Amino acid sequence: MSHEPRIRSLRLRHARLDDRIVDEDHRPAPDHGVLHRLKVEKLRIKEEIERLSHPA
Repeated sequence: MSHEPRIRSLRLRHARLDDRIVDEDHRPAPDHGVLHRLKVEKLRIKEEIERLSHPA
């Protein structure tokens, strides 16, 4: 079974999170709690992409 559709979806979410992180980081007073949550979610997605791309 191919995981490509799921991987494409995850990559899109990963890119959108990256955009949100950049936007939040460039605000005059970035919310560090929001930044942390976004970065944790981005890392979780990256790990899932890796897991699906390289199954054991």
